[in-house]
Amino acid sequence: MRYMLLIVEPPGQRSTRTLAEGQAAYDSMRRFGEQLQQRGQLVAVESLASTRSATRVARQGEKVTLLDGPFAEAKEMVGGFFMIEVDSREQALAIAAECPASQWCQVEVRPLAPCFDDSI
Repeated sequence: MRYMLLIVEPPGQRSTRTLAEGQAAYDSMRRFGEQLQQRGQLVAVESLASTRSATRVARQGEKVTLLDGPFAEAKEMVGGFFMIEVDSREQALAIAAECPASQWCQVEVRPLAPCFDDSI
């Protein structure tokens, strides 16, 4: 079963860290990814830039609307993700608890499923 571990952080959290603190946090996450890869559980991993560089795209009929970040209404942002392949939800939850980011933000665990299947 594949799960996404979404790293959900407060939008301004990154700016509160010194460069050394930010690099140390990133290095701990990189090492975590390497451990998952060594265990054969990592499918993909990426860190995302802040919402300052994001753009939201919406379309109504032929009208396309672009909204550049940061987004005033945002109370949280996805800072990155790990896609893992494990045998059970319990295993995915245990891995999320191991994630270094769980110490400074939330790690949301979601199974992958088709968008039309709301039963999962």
